[in-house]
Amino acid sequence: MKRHITTIMAFAITLCSYSQNITLKECIERGLENSYQIKMVNNDETQAANNDSWGNAGGMPSVNITGSYNGSFRNNGGLTHSTNAAIRAEWTVFNGFSILATRSRLEELHNIGTIQTRIAIEDYVANLASEYYNMVRQSIHLKNLDYAVALSKERLRIVQARYDIGDNSRLDLQQAQVYFNADSASSLKQHEMVATANIRMNRLMSNQNLRELIVAADTSINLLEELNYDTLLENMLKTNASLLKAETNKTIAVLDKKNVVSRNYPYLKVNAGYSHSWNSNLSSANIGPDFGATLGINLLDGKHRTQQRNATLDVLNAELAADELELELRANLEDFWQAYQNNLRLLALERQNLLTAEDNYEIAYERYLLGDLSGIEMREAQKSLLDAEESLLQVEYDTKICEISLLQISGMVLDYIK
Repeated sequence: MKRHITTIMAFAITLCSYSQNITLKECIERGLENSYQIKMVNNDETQAANNDSWGNAGGMPSVNITGSYNGSFRNNGGLTHSTNAAIRAEWTVFNGFSILATRSRLEELHNIGTIQTRIAIEDYVANLASEYYNMVRQSIHLKNLDYAVALSKERLRIVQARYDIGDNSRLDLQQAQVYFNADSASSLKQHEMVATANIRMNRLMSNQNLRELIVAADTSINLLEELNYDTLLENMLKTNASLLKAETNKTIAVLDKKNVVSRNYPYLKVNAGYSHSWNSNLSSANIGPDFGATLGINLLDGKHRTQQRNATLDVLNAELAADELELELRANLEDFWQAYQNNLRLLALERQNLLTAEDNYEIAYERYLLGDLSGIEMREAQKSLLDAEESLLQVEYDTKICEISLLQISGMVLDYIK
């Protein structure tokens, strides 16, 4: 046990040597800059941007240069040489609007890449904000436990003094010592919880020094002004990133259908080239330009009709998925809103309960000093005060989590970095 205590205290001393006060906004800014996940998502978005071009859609001509050499031995032992060199360009002028549909699809995929980056950033901000306030909660909990240790230590001092003059029994002294040891053990365990919360924060912020103590600038869990349901709902329907992605998927499904339907139209391809060929046997050379055009239409394709029907179903499924997502988000918003409202009511009750517990403790302490209250009753008053502090802290944290969830689902969670 002593070895375990020594290890934790050494770790706490190491943490304190690297401590710094930091706000939630600063945590988020550092995290967004260093996060490996955000960097990977940004790279995916860059890839989508690179793909968004006419050339990738097939709308640009292709140009190829070729050259060849052939040699063969004749019956008389002579060697015949032939060489060929050419440059050719091919361009699909029209293929039933397939190129336009493909280009539009690439633009929408680029848009999805941007939306996906936003989703990743919003998830990251929500997770980091939750962990930040968990760190604040653990720190406040530690202060409450340290205060409980201070109260138990004072009570042990009083009992020891009374025992020395014969006013208390040894049982009272031992009981006070047990309570002090129990509170000290709880405080020691909470030091470990605070250290764990700091490690999680460092990991989320991609900080290589996992032992850096991030001391939150917030000393309490502060809530935003009471949120408005109608505003949250309106913002969710307009700016929720998942909904925007679902709408983009609908557009992509429509473009995919256009791509399939484009095979019903004729296609036109043009080509041009310049070539040079020479044959030593014939002692001749051909050199000059050539050009041509190809016009065609696909008259029969056994798979095409099935592909068209399936493309129509894909459009319908994309619309159904978007409608289902909107309904799911509405339900989640309603759930979080009900929990948020209930927690606000609980906050009022817990704050009043804490005031009552503080008054009760003051009265109990005065009676205890006068000898009108037993040690067990004094301990009960102390425990009631600690329980009231912890209940209020838990409700404050639960309310903050509801607030973060409501802001995230409504597309407003990035307000934390404004």
